[in-house]
Amino acid sequence: MTSILEKFVLFAGVFFIIYLLIYATFTFLAVAVGAYKLRNQDRMRMLKNELKHTSIPISIIVPAYNEAAVIIKSVKSLLALDYQHYEIVVVDDYSSDNTSQLLIDEFNMKPYDRPINRVLECQPHIAVHEQKVGNVNLTLIRKLNGGKSDALNMGINACSYPYFICMDADSFLQKDSLEKIVQPILEDDTTVSVGGMILLSQCVQIEDGMAVSYKLPNNLLVSMQAIEYDRTFLGSRILFDTFNGNLIISGAYGLFMKSLVVAAGGYDASNIGEDMELALKTHVYCRNNNIQYRMRYASSAVCLTQAPSRLKDLIGQRKRWHLGMFQSMRAHWQIFLNLRFGVVSFLSFMYYLLYELLSPIIEIVGFLAIIAASHLHLLNVRFMVVFLILYVIYGVALSLCIYMQHIYQQNFKLSISDIFKALAVCFLEFVFFRYVLVFIRLRAFVGYRKNKKVWGTITRD
Repeated sequence: MTSILEKFVLFAGVFFIIYLLIYATFTFLAVAVGAYKLRNQDRMRMLKNELKHTSIPISIIVPAYNEAAVIIKSVKSLLALDYQHYEIVVVDDYSSDNTSQLLIDEFNMKPYDRPINRVLECQPHIAVHEQKVGNVNLTLIRKLNGGKSDALNMGINACSYPYFICMDADSFLQKDSLEKIVQPILEDDTTVSVGGMILLSQCVQIEDGMAVSYKLPNNLLVSMQAIEYDRTFLGSRILFDTFNGNLIISGAYGLFMKSLVVAAGGYDASNIGEDMELALKTHVYCRNNNIQYRMRYASSAVCLTQAPSRLKDLIGQRKRWHLGMFQSMRAHWQIFLNLRFGVVSFLSFMYYLLYELLSPIIEIVGFLAIIAASHLHLLNVRFMVVFLILYVIYGVALSLCIYMQHIYQQNFKLSISDIFKALAVCFLEFVFFRYVLVFIRLRAFVGYRKNKKVWGTITRD
């Protein structure tokens, strides 16, 4: 019995070390590819200058639930975007506050007896208000409560243009964001969706609709999330974009071809991970129907969103995200080890399975196995300590490199103190924050049945 236990512990420890080495290799590739892509930004800017007079009509769908604190500021920022042809559709999912009334009063919106063809299933609407603000049509739809995905389906049913953007009510776009996010469509007409770059609003100073400076705030929880966001949006998503392998178009800011989303069945109202579920559904629908497609990522299309600044809010957010990932991957399990999906199956899906969905379990078991192996005298402790120290130094260095790439891409300026602060935050994020997230994710399924359709909320600063 002892021999079997020793073999299992030794196997688990070796597996965990290999697991860490593979992740380190992946992160290095993501940083390298990201740096190469950002180096070619000048060429992309030249292409933008050639195509900037071309405008694709876009509908911006803003699902809202109890967003009275931010809805006016959000809509005003959207009305100030530097783009020719777009409309704004706000879908109030039966808020219990005065979200709708604030919009009606602020923009002098009028009731409009407008039929909405529900090609996608959603809860019925109660009232529609409209107003033209400058050259932009602003529509407000108040509907029965059905959740965020249901509200997005209503917005798709009501919008007028062939492409739509979904974004959160507490998010804000740089004034050139629409121009940047349509570039992949202008370059390649097989593009069916484009994800944007998400920055934390607590880190950014805005002037005339553009981010002009970037500082890690004193709130360590927000600062560590900023480093995590950089690693995601300027690392892995750029890498996956090179082979059409992105499995998430962020719900905070994403562009989609309306006809394809409708044909694929729209958002799944039973899934709280609507962004990943729609991306996976797009892969499945296009592959099953032999449709040539590209799902792109535009790192220069910037959206600002507020990150949780309190641990309680962060726990709720990350539990919801992890549960949504589980729901999405389970719903589209046919992608797993399926030759029809190529690298999407064997690289992207496998990465999200091992290094996102199952990572909390693997990491906890791995650390326990190393401790047990040491106790059973099956492990070279000195080697393990040196390995972990080098792994931390390596991980912190890569995180700092991605942070510096972000500064380079946005043309921000840093002081020496900013660099040392970033180094300290990268260290804390790598050795502390990510393991806080491990325990949060392990709790993701507590209260699953009760909370699987609940809108996520955070305390506003």
